[in-house]
Amino acid sequence: MKMLNDLLTLDALPSDWQEATLVGRAWLPGTPAGPSPVAVRPNGDVIDLVAIEPTMSQLLARTDRVALARTAPGKVIGTVEALLANSGDGRNAGKPWLLAPIDLQAIKASGVTFVQSLLERVIEEQARGDTAKAEAIRVQVMRIMGANLASVKPGSREAEEIKRVLVAQGAWSQYLEVGIGPDAEIFTKSQVMSAVGMGAEVGLHPKSSWNNPEPEIVLAVTATGETVGATLGNDVNLRDFEGRSALLLGKSKDNNASCAVGPFIRLFDDKFGMAEVRQADLGLEIAGTDGFVLDGVSSMSKISRDPLDIVTHAWGPYHQYPDGFVLFLGTMFSPVKDRGAPGMGFTHKIGDLVSISTPKLGRLVNRVTTSDKAPPWTFGISALMRNLAARGLLRKEYNLQN
Repeated sequence: MKMLNDLLTLDALPSDWQEATLVGRAWLPGTPAGPSPVAVRPNGDVIDLVAIEPTMSQLLARTDRVALARTAPGKVIGTVEALLANSGDGRNAGKPWLLAPIDLQAIKASGVTFVQSLLERVIEEQARGDTAKAEAIRVQVMRIMGANLASVKPGSREAEEIKRVLVAQGAWSQYLEVGIGPDAEIFTKSQVMSAVGMGAEVGLHPKSSWNNPEPEIVLAVTATGETVGATLGNDVNLRDFEGRSALLLGKSKDNNASCAVGPFIRLFDDKFGMAEVRQADLGLEIAGTDGFVLDGVSSMSKISRDPLDIVTHAWGPYHQYPDGFVLFLGTMFSPVKDRGAPGMGFTHKIGDLVSISTPKLGRLVNRVTTSDKAPPWTFGISALMRNLAARGLLRKEYNLQN
């Protein structure tokens, strides 16, 4: 059986990490202890950048962010290998560990951006959260629409015609509306400062009996709408809650520890950019304490909307994010491999080890628990501001008082 700490090694970094521009956040011990933006250098040293910019939001907003990450002076807080090793079970509180690589950014997500996940959402809707009905509905739904959607451009005339036919057959769905209609689904995945990072536990609502991870690429976008980097994310999802009603999306998506991001943001530079994001193959592996193993691949080349197009659905004259935002791009991977009775499909069990990876971004690893058993979220925006003030890191331009 795989152990969490065995995966918190240099293998969790991008395959070309010594050429990559990697920034993140780490919790640093001290008096007082607190979070700092950090950068990984080619020799493996991790540099504290908090004296340059106290928040990741401000660091990413700088036009010289790549140069700062590569060359700015700062205190060496340890090696990246040591930080990874101290980010899982048995953490030593006297040494630094990794946090989610975001802080003040809004956490947004786009849903049903792949045909496979679109079909599974329709199945959830028809099953009304009843896993026993899912397999029969899957066969019916695939017979009606499965072969028609893969090449459809959302918002196109062809999409309008498919809608007309499906409405006539009584098979239209709100998920099809956002999957192939003109407007993308954009929702708030989690609250500012609530995401967990590499090696942390991810939480399921304890009343959920049908749920799954959603391995996704997450874009980092500034307040001006510029996409400046990418990382990995797990958009933990409760299929039974959302299947009962789309109005339960908030409870399905936003629970304690239900959003994982990391391990680092890879900034766009001369070696990595949107072209690499568009061609990424995202791997998922789930290893249970019961010996169950599930793996699969989600290919970004099969996304129905271009990533930058999805950004324009989230940001623009109708919606602004003064501290920037991150955007989950969705997944095509909806696990249907049976875990238990035939036809019941997949659901998590406590202790599952979830590994999300792609060569250019590395690997994000988390262990599954329930949201009431995961460490409670207590360090929010006000706590961050008080902490930075106590460390003497709030400059005049923040115009904040203790």
